Amino acid sequence: MENEAALASTPARETALACLRAGIDAARPGRVIAASVRLDGDTLHLGEATYDLSATDRVLVVGGGKAADGVATALENVLGDRIDAGVVVTPDPGEGDRIDRVRGHHPVPSPEGVAGTDRIRGLVDDADDRTLVLAVITGGGSALLPAPAGNVSLDALRETTDALLNAGARIDDLNAVRKHVSTLKGGGLAQLAAPATVASLVFSDVVGNDLSVIASGPTAPDDSTYDDALSVLARYGVDPPGAVLERLKRGAAGDLSETPGPDDPVFERVTNHVLADAFTAIDAARTVARNRGYGACVLSSSVRGEAREAALTHVAVAEEMAATGNPVDPPAVVLSGGETTATVRGDGIGGPNAEFALAAAVELPASATLGCVDTDGRDGSSDFAGAVVDGDTVSAADAARRALADSDVFNYLSDRDAAITTGPTGTNVNDLRVLVVE
Repeated sequence: MENEAALASTPARETALACLRAGIDAARPGRVIAASVRLDGDTLHLGEATYDLSATDRVLVVGGGKAADGVATALENVLGDRIDAGVVVTPDPGEGDRIDRVRGHHPVPSPEGVAGTDRIRGLVDDADDRTLVLAVITGGGSALLPAPAGNVSLDALRETTDALLNAGARIDDLNAVRKHVSTLKGGGLAQLAAPATVASLVFSDVVGNDLSVIASGPTAPDDSTYDDALSVLARYGVDPPGAVLERLKRGAAGDLSETPGPDDPVFERVTNHVLADAFTAIDAARTVARNRGYGACVLSSSVRGEAREAALTHVAVAEEMAATGNPVDPPAVVLSGGETTATVRGDGIGGPNAEFALAAAVELPASATLGCVDTDGRDGSSDFAGAVVDGDTVSAADAARRALADSDVFNYLSDRDAAITTGPTGTNVNDLRVLVVE
């Protein structure tokens, strides 16, 4: 963390920050791939599965997301010149020997992302049954791999994405729309690569590891429909550009083919391997807490909903621990993961983790400290990763509530030495929260 030393003003804060750092580090691609992927002669071990490279003429690496650059580097370290070609789209591309890195943008798709996605489509288009496609599927891939379908323009896709994000749409709702106005999402990559063997290396940023939702499921069957996409727009009160609405209505009327579902034969040679998720980070943080002499408890790896409301549950847990020793006797650390949302109500600088932290800080008991980060290093659209707060962070509750009402929590938190900066971490397994009760 870039400003960890400045934030670690108390032992509890130092412990919270150490747990957050360990969680992020555990989910970094180099460490994950080293533990999950190895080459033994002609046998590629991927998780519990094996792939016989002697029966393969070409190995391609394609995909995208916030962790894609690190995954590509780690795969090159393992496979070397066994990789014939590759393209990944990522926000902070480095350089590789066998796999090209293309810059894309997140959370709103960009022309560069479209160009990178077109290169992926071209690479897998001539794959045959002796091709092994290693698909890199990581959080952020939905925005970084845009391929607008039909008459939908990139601007129309961006406007729709932006409106849903500002309305506080859940990731699965957002992706139900994106899948039906794109060609690569919702099983589209698997469809393009068929009849190749496809092995997906998945870094999950989705509660419950729903493969159809992670990066909008390029290699996973899709149960959502055009009707579902229309329902999402109506539920969040989003009026999309005409081309988006027209395509969704045509699909709902049966004029367009649905995305491939679970029974589609295109998935017969596709296997998705989840290599890292929220619990990867939580487990590493728990180990740090225990090594420091704290009791440790995992509240949930699937916390979701409006951030400021979910925060009050964590406050209640801290109060219960201090009063009764449940669910674990202090001194103890309670951990949670998942993904909350923050509905934009003003024009300040905010994000779900910052709102979670500040809403909790208004109510936290004196014995509690709470650290919250997005493991990708960017909370919402801010340049901050999250925040660490305690009972001393908020001196005037009215000012804190005004910051929450204006969606301007990071200015408030920065003024109080509470905002965490990490820079891009090169991974993304959702949010990580550490509650320390002394």
